Amino acid sequence: MRNADLARLLLLAAIWGGSFLFMRILAPVLGVLWTAELRVAIAGIAMLAFMGATRRPMKFAANWKQYLVLGTLNSALPFALYSYAALTLPAGYSAILNATSPLWGALVGAAVLGEQLTMRKLAGLATGIIGVTFLVRLGPAAFTQQVLVAALACVAAALCYGIAGAYSKKALAGITPPMMATGSQLAAAFFILPFLPLAPMRGEVTGFIILIEFALALLCSAVAYFIYFRLIADLGPTKALTVTFLTPLFALVWGALFLHESIDLNTLIGCALVIVATWLVAFPPKTGAATAVPD
Repeated sequence: MRNADLARLLLLAAIWGGSFLFMRILAPVLGVLWTAELRVAIAGIAMLAFMGATRRPMKFAANWKQYLVLGTLNSALPFALYSYAALTLPAGYSAILNATSPLWGALVGAAVLGEQLTMRKLAGLATGIIGVTFLVRLGPAAFTQQVLVAALACVAAALCYGIAGAYSKKALAGITPPMMATGSQLAAAFFILPFLPLAPMRGEVTGFIILIEFALALLCSAVAYFIYFRLIADLGPTKALTVTFLTPLFALVWGALFLHESIDLNTLIGCALVIVATWLVAFPPKTGAATAVPD
């Protein structure tokens, strides 16, 4: 791996780790749906402007259905679910639970694409479940019904990524990664828009909140997606997936530094188990194939 690729990988992990910190700040003020809607709308508009400036076609007439499905599964639902979880869970919790996405990708790939579910992947799934259970039951956040529901929301978001990955392999042939990224963000914004009256904003929108929302949208969605697709082009999807290992670690650090969230031994054990599980599922021996979808 070249130094430039390693730098991009670390930068992407730091950015996506920060996204959970930003949602933790925004969701109690903007509410679940407004946090998600502004993220995808601002990101989508910025990415569309970039596509126009670089004269890259979007082909909305031919691809709008694919954009809508991908945007719903890969952005609208996960971002709303993580924003909901941010009302209760520390940022590090959500990032660790997000790291189970490759595990769900393996299950969905086996069910939908006919990919082989090997003993290694089954061991990874079992390890991931143990890690999540350990984190939720024994982590620093007291185990309550609200914590359990928020954790299940994160798991549901990770499942959405697994389904989106399978859909991408089946239905998005011929659509370039920048087109997928841009189209999915715009489609996600249209999907969430009708539901906004059901979830009004919860607090006062200050200049600081506006700044954080723009950082979430432009940095954690627009810039992050373009970095990620560059990594896929340079390294391939499997090596690019190593960002999944690093994101929870950055999220734990950011949460501790800026929100004073506690990190105890149980948190680190749960995080380690999830990372091991992701490695078992996403990086099989060279004779096998990996199926996983990161954030």
